[in-house]
Amino acid sequence: MRLQFEPDLDYQLDAIAAVCDLFQGQEECRTEFTVSRNLGYQLPGFQEGELGVGNRLLLPDDALLDNLRQVQLRNGIHPEESLKSRDFTVEMETGTGKTYVYLRTIFELNRRYGFTKFAIVVPSVAIKEGVNKSLDIIGPHLRTLYSGASLEHFVYDSAKLGQVRNFATGSQMQVMVVTVGAINKRDVNNIYQPSEKTGGEKPIDLVRATNPVLIVDEPQTVDGGLMGRGRQALAMMNPLCTLRYSATHTDKHHMIYRLNAVDAYERKLVKQIEVAAGVILDDYNRPYVRLVATRRMQGIIWAEVEVDQQTPGGIRRRILKVTDGDRLEQKTRRELYRDHQIGNIRVERGNEYLELMIPGDYRWMRPGEIHGGVDPIAVHREMIRKTIHEHLEKEKRLKPQGIKVLTLFFIDAVARYRRYSDEGMPVKGEHARIFEEEYQRAARLPKFQALFDGVDLQGAAESAHAGYFSIDRRRVWTDTKENNQANRDNAERAYRLIMRDKERLLSFSEPLKFIFSHSALREGWDNPNVFQICALREISTEKERRQTIGRGSRLCVNQSGERQRGFEVNTLTVIARESYEEFAENLQQEIEEETGVQFGRISWHSFESVLVKDSDGTSKPLGIKSSRKLWSFLVSQEYLTNRGQASDTLQEALSLDAVVLPDEFEPLREDIIRKLRESVPPIKIKKADERRRVEPRNAIMDSAEFQALWDRIKHRTTYRVQFDNEALLADCIQALAKAPPIPRPRIFWRQGSLNPGPAGKDQEARESNVGHLEEGTLDLPDLLTNMQNETGLTRRSIYRILTDSGRLDDFLVNPAKFIEVASAAINRSKRQALVSGIKYQRLGDEHYFAQELFRAEELIGYLKNMVAAKKSVYDHVVYDSENEAAFARSMEQFASVKVYAKLPRWFQVPTPLGPYNPDWAVLIEDELGERLYLVVETKGSAFLDDLRNVERAKVECGRAHFKALEVGDSPALYRVVHKADELLA
Repeated sequence: MRLQFEPDLDYQLDAIAAVCDLFQGQEECRTEFTVSRNLGYQLPGFQEGELGVGNRLLLPDDALLDNLRQVQLRNGIHPEESLKSRDFTVEMETGTGKTYVYLRTIFELNRRYGFTKFAIVVPSVAIKEGVNKSLDIIGPHLRTLYSGASLEHFVYDSAKLGQVRNFATGSQMQVMVVTVGAINKRDVNNIYQPSEKTGGEKPIDLVRATNPVLIVDEPQTVDGGLMGRGRQALAMMNPLCTLRYSATHTDKHHMIYRLNAVDAYERKLVKQIEVAAGVILDDYNRPYVRLVATRRMQGIIWAEVEVDQQTPGGIRRRILKVTDGDRLEQKTRRELYRDHQIGNIRVERGNEYLELMIPGDYRWMRPGEIHGGVDPIAVHREMIRKTIHEHLEKEKRLKPQGIKVLTLFFIDAVARYRRYSDEGMPVKGEHARIFEEEYQRAARLPKFQALFDGVDLQGAAESAHAGYFSIDRRRVWTDTKENNQANRDNAERAYRLIMRDKERLLSFSEPLKFIFSHSALREGWDNPNVFQICALREISTEKERRQTIGRGSRLCVNQSGERQRGFEVNTLTVIARESYEEFAENLQQEIEEETGVQFGRISWHSFESVLVKDSDGTSKPLGIKSSRKLWSFLVSQEYLTNRGQASDTLQEALSLDAVVLPDEFEPLREDIIRKLRESVPPIKIKKADERRRVEPRNAIMDSAEFQALWDRIKHRTTYRVQFDNEALLADCIQALAKAPPIPRPRIFWRQGSLNPGPAGKDQEARESNVGHLEEGTLDLPDLLTNMQNETGLTRRSIYRILTDSGRLDDFLVNPAKFIEVASAAINRSKRQALVSGIKYQRLGDEHYFAQELFRAEELIGYLKNMVAAKKSVYDHVVYDSENEAAFARSMEQFASVKVYAKLPRWFQVPTPLGPYNPDWAVLIEDELGERLYLVVETKGSAFLDDLRNVERAKVECGRAHFKALEVGDSPALYRVVHKADELLA
């Protein structure tokens, strides 16, 4: 199998553009340096006269700051007032293609600006192997996109320092992948020591001379915490700039793009999450203690522990506050806790623990750890059994679609999965033994018989699971640690095996489906077909919880390596000990703390990036002053509290589409409402026990009404895009002629006074003005080549557009801005021609969507996103938004609606912009028996202007598709509505 990559995902292109647009105005520029011995950091090298090649940035800091502010405004981020460093942050939720984005960014930076030297710094061996694997499998795809651009990459190895020499002297794109552990100790790491392999020079000096673009993967770990050794090591590399990529940033240096957990979920870019929670009930027969947290306030130290307490209503599991010396028998009022006493409590960050004294012994407990209670092995057996059943249920449903299901088990020690005899022979641990017993038991159940027909169950159970753990030199599995070089070597042996088997694990021909690991899969392992995660060890922190879930968040692929979309397929089931409510609350708290997203809150500057169109057709951001004015109005209407928290009034107004706005903001209603909607809903985690199979309603499906409706919309079409080349060129000429004026390079002056006040110094702007800069003689770029790269048109066509538009002289005013504006004008005309020139043709009677597919495909929903239906082809409508739910309820209420269907994901119209899935098919009949057959697209909110344009274009393609199916007296009509009652009009 070869994984397939999608080159035109809008959010990934936006993340790439956010970085590359920082350097707008930078001409393609490289620097050559002479390498000679003992010349320090300026000219490091190996022998006199040899040339090295590095990056060079000529863009001044004020231009870089201006670009930064433009990128931030475009991406809805509060623009910064100053450029504090050349560190830039890209936040992308786990599973959305972060590695693909920064690897493609390398190619784009090389294409636009000629940068050739890149270093990727990662926190662990796991991620290093993952990035190296990604370079191998994504490289051919990127070389195709970038016309065979040459890229050399290597993983830094302190025993192969000659590779650093090649990195410095090579003229093509070079990428070095290195772990922070190899560069963060100046007294130990070989990169800081002179070496014969580099001509007697220090390898770090060679790297410094290239001014590499640094890409930091998971910087919150690379930086090195309070000591900051990682940050110091990054600075030693003398980077041209530093690009930081993560889902969970700690320090957010110059944020330029943000796709957080909420955005990724709402846009269905990751799997939806459901929790199967195993809560122990009525188990009060043994002392139970769980350390929740240790606290300090005003010099007083205490701990929160969960125990079984005697209450007037019976024994209840409660969280109590305890201090050093407390006796749990008195706290719980239960003799069962006799001689259980609290000892020392530590609150040092990263080293929190509690000493629990028990009869004849004592133990140290970390947050999340449990003493006593039910036998943990009995609990683990039930969790393993539940996980196997969840896996087989999904396998039964997804295998016919070509999707292989994988499951991860996280355990607390290797010994639970594999032990070794005195002779060194491997022996199955208790988890491996339990798994095989429960797997064979599940295989014998009647509902799973079809999966195991004619299969040797014992052999299948043994081959279905494997462990991935660190491997020492004796080939013995060991707990994963990376605290020294020997343990890093142990981890590397395991990670190489994991990454080498990445694609093989996705194939049906590979029997392995269940993977046990200690922590080897916490970072860097991104197999997309993980559908179950079972945590047999305690998840001690919210951050660890989110990292654990991240291993299964990626959208799955089929046997052809093609990404599969939609929550109908992509659901991750987490099997955990904590209750559903605890899990959801803790995950939400983690997301709020890590991303800064405050669920249900919106700040006064949230609207400043909303774009306002000027009379000349250009757009500019609304700005801080107007954003604050709008926010204050929303507070006065009681839509928001004084802290910006969304009220019930706002939620009701949004559901009724009745939000009141000042007249001056009405033209921006759509964007403002979108911002308000984003502030209201938290991430929704589904309950596994609320999952229901939606059943077909045969009486409706077999009715004459539905048959008549289906016969009018079921046929497939093909399309051709017919270009009138002369008309397209004329449109491009006209678009460029009407494009905004090209401004000269200018400087923005702002003068003001700093007035001391009670809250500090208030800055009051008195005046501002713009002055034009005289740049003198410019080295003009190759205009035709640059525009050919940006538009894809021939040089002859571009020449004609430029000359006939009368705008060619503007190129001399500001070359870079002219190329940007002219390319954008041409590309807009191209997109319009793509849609307006499309012609659909029905393929014939034998090509159609079979009605039987409604019965063949299993449809799954949850109680909270289902509407009971009597007129639909299913007994429930599974909806993705409140807008869809309201439409379905209206369909049930309107007497004139005879039958309707929410069109399933397999009902797709082909378009040049990707497949389009209409929303509804509806049959309406009036009092006289007149029938109206409709395909309906319900208008919803979108996230980005570009995405909205694509959706609008797909709607136009859908309109053309159904127009091609209009045959006879009463064909199906295609309509776009916002509410259901618009259909009756």
